[in-house]
Amino acid sequence: MVSERQGRPVGRRLVLGMLGLGAAGVAFGAPLQDGLNAALSGVRERDPNGITGLLPGSGGFRLYSVAPSVPHRTATDYRLAVGGLVERPTTYSLADLQRLPRTRLVKDVQCVTGWRVPRTPFTGVRLSHLLDAAGVRPGAGAVRFTCFDGVYSESLTLEQARRPDMLVAYAMDDRPLTHAHGGPARLYAAPMYFYKSAKWLSGITVTDRVEPGYWERYGYDVDAWVGTSNGRDDATVE
Repeated sequence: MVSERQGRPVGRRLVLGMLGLGAAGVAFGAPLQDGLNAALSGVRERDPNGITGLLPGSGGFRLYSVAPSVPHRTATDYRLAVGGLVERPTTYSLADLQRLPRTRLVKDVQCVTGWRVPRTPFTGVRLSHLLDAAGVRPGAGAVRFTCFDGVYSESLTLEQARRPDMLVAYAMDDRPLTHAHGGPARLYAAPMYFYKSAKWLSGITVTDRVEPGYWERYGYDVDAWVGTSNGRDDATVE
């Protein structure tokens, strides 16, 4: 989940050093850039200012978390629980999700703070598929999402959750979703501002009504359609 958490001031020397590393990655090609990305992954996870997002190769994302630390889940120990107002509560491993029919979406990622990452591929299983498999019970009206950072949450109406552009994503840019980007699996709400796309997804709970998510309790719109909410007029995601 991308947030606006305020970080500590960043020194000029650190900024210049990091930009120099990024430039070296561009100059010497993909192998060095991949190595830099791997080396800096831990720094990004503890970067409250998002300064690592300035590096070439970071894709323009600002990587923040609202939790002081986030435990790692591997492909082996990751679990996603689907429950609440359903007939068949289910727990999925990452391998289980990857065996389901997959959908690949290529759309802009738009943050409510204004930055955008154009034409970003996300791959995963449609949220509607998981809901259908669980069997939504009468009286259900919404879906709540919880995360293994222990802090973040989000919600969609049931109608929103059944849209074909709502995914439980396990790949971005045709690569496995990294921890910094919310892996092993995250929500990807393509037509909405990126704070709706909860990272480190651990629970999908069908409920009778929408429960405001983390940022919505601070005044963000519950219905976060790009271009028509939060007082912004960004162009609609293509």
